[in-house]
Amino acid sequence: MPAQMSEQMSTVNFKRELAMSVEQAIAKITQTLQAEGFGILTRIDFHTRMKEKLGKDMKPLVILGACNPQLAFEAYSRNADVTSLLPCNAVVRELENGKVSVELAKPTAMMTMLGDKNLIALAADADQRMQKALDAI
Repeated sequence: MPAQMSEQMSTVNFKRELAMSVEQAIAKITQTLQAEGFGILTRIDFHTRMKEKLGKDMKPLVILGACNPQLAFEAYSRNADVTSLLPCNAVVRELENGKVSVELAKPTAMMTMLGDKNLIALAADADQRMQKALDAI
């Protein structure tokens, strides 16, 4: 049975629902992002932090900071303000019945905030790589 459950796209992210655990999804998206030149720089177990800081229980939600060094350097070389928008977030969150949502921030949406057409064009390459990584799960 395929892992894919449904796929969605919004103006801010690429999203796909899958039938697997959070840790399985993290392993898969890490692997497919790596194949597209992205490494994981950070991991935030958001649900754990909310429990620690606020005493609130929530379903597992993990935020991964993904970066393609070449694209990040090119963007930085064009406009140093881009560093406020790096790295790209990859979110894996538990849904119902053994499903997870994998959400990848859309680089073009983030670059639009800076109003720099050259950065938006560069981010289109990152968009394609992100979508390809998500499709490969």
